Amino acid sequence: MTARSARRTTAPHTRLAAVGAIAVAGSLLLAGCGDQTDKNSSSDSSSSSSAPLASKLPADIRKAGVIQVGSDIAYPPVEYMENGKAVGIDPDIADALGKQLGVKFEFQNGKFDNLIVGLQAKRFQVLMSAMNDTKDRQNGINSDTGKKVGDGVDFVDYFTAGTSILVQKGNPKGIKSLDDLCGKVVALQKGTTSEGIAKTQSKKCTTDGKKAISLQTFDTDPEALLRLKQGASVADLNDFPVAAYNAKTSSGGKDFEVVGDQIEAGPYGIAVSKSNTQLRDALQAALAAIMKNGEYTKILQKWNVTDGAVTEAKINGGS
Repeated sequence: MTARSARRTTAPHTRLAAVGAIAVAGSLLLAGCGDQTDKNSSSDSSSSSSAPLASKLPADIRKAGVIQVGSDIAYPPVEYMENGKAVGIDPDIADALGKQLGVKFEFQNGKFDNLIVGLQAKRFQVLMSAMNDTKDRQNGINSDTGKKVGDGVDFVDYFTAGTSILVQKGNPKGIKSLDDLCGKVVALQKGTTSEGIAKTQSKKCTTDGKKAISLQTFDTDPEALLRLKQGASVADLNDFPVAAYNAKTSSGGKDFEVVGDQIEAGPYGIAVSKSNTQLRDALQAALAAIMKNGEYTKILQKWNVTDGAVTEAKINGGS
């Protein structure tokens, strides 16, 4: 899950630059994933002794053979649960990284807007949750208040995504852009870049002499989607790959459609504590390796999201 803190603005999440139509079969998960902690190994990694980049990892992680990943696992196709296991774009990329590093990436489920707190509390070692790399997140700034709330995190950027507007099939309310949301009810996931975009637009509405947007925020995106499906809201804002996936798969494509252009495209990043630069640099090296050997491209092709590919494993490339 952009602002996905859009999976996501307390710390923003846009959950893709122009992306091809999502052709992944699957059903929309409309039950919230909650705050429970479910461990789901996404990796079938080689042993550390044979992995080409194992020596780059911190010794304690190399010894344990596991990297704990915090994620809000209710954001298909980026990450979601299937048969009790975390699957999607992020788990597939984590699996490929694990083969380079000789470790398993174990995904643990949590609320999106609590993930950075969990990382700082050392509940997780990294975060992969369609989380946008932003300067505010890097610097530990609350995007709503502008106040310092933490040490911030470092990001290894691995994907690009923008926010999209998802509406009911047939677009009964005639929504074409953010301006059409003034005075309307919009449901979305809290703590995301999408929430930040909606709040900024709401202020613009009132400045223009129109009514503000009535925001309904939820812990998970499936909860917001259910409100939209029921007609209790006119739109949901979320990352393009997620919006496109839901438009294609929910009730066989009969529930939703994407309207308008993508908004504020930016990079997704793997978040790492600023104190763990060795792990950050190991992840960067592993990402560069799977870009070079073609595994990265194969994963994006599998999920039909190649337009969101990055060409360089940057650290803190977000703005």
